[in-house]
Amino acid sequence: MELKRGVFYCVGIGPGDPELLTLKAVRTLERCPVVAVPRTKSGETLALEIVRGAMPLEGKTILPLDFSMSRDHAVLRAAHQRAAEAVEAHLAAGRDVAMPNLGDVSIYSTCAYLMDILTARGYEAVMIPGVPSFCAVAARLGTSLTTMHAALHIFPGSGAVEEQLDLPGTKVLMKSGKQLPQVAEALGRKGLLDRAAMVWNCGLPEEGVCRDLSKVPENAGYFATIIVKE
Repeated sequence: MELKRGVFYCVGIGPGDPELLTLKAVRTLERCPVVAVPRTKSGETLALEIVRGAMPLEGKTILPLDFSMSRDHAVLRAAHQRAAEAVEAHLAAGRDVAMPNLGDVSIYSTCAYLMDILTARGYEAVMIPGVPSFCAVAARLGTSLTTMHAALHIFPGSGAVEEQLDLPGTKVLMKSGKQLPQVAEALGRKGLLDRAAMVWNCGLPEEGVCRDLSKVPENAGYFATIIVKE
């Protein structure tokens, strides 16, 4: 008799505040015996710490996954393949695996790469939506993202900022990280500094808010989101 395969769950856990996990996210994580979590080079597992703030994890198998921050597509694909194989070992043994992903699982999600690999190999995958980071940032800033007839554009902060800022409507620049000085300069050239604000590490203990991007904070890191209103 063939063993029933496990299911891979991509679980959105919001940007950082454990209270922003949905009931469905918590119940899915509670139900899965294996929790797969991205791990940085320094050994940090941010997604796991956020989940710990919402629920106990005793008795679960924690599966750390090492990903690359390289821009080399071959290096990235290799890292995704290795992570998928680590998850597959549990799925093939009949164990459900939940992978918590910051924000929502459909927006710049590492989990989505693994889902594509695993579904191509015949495994079932389920997406559990979460609170998108830019929605939490807008709430932190006390501003709406759009009005009824306004467009909303979402970009990685490392993209072609000059062209993005020319688009009508609200612009969201996510994960600006090391590009913050260049983004601030572009905002200045476009005359948009007074329409831009930023939150970094939204919902985390290290959260910071900047409403004047003419002075870019030195401690703002990778999880920095800028909202530019029309």
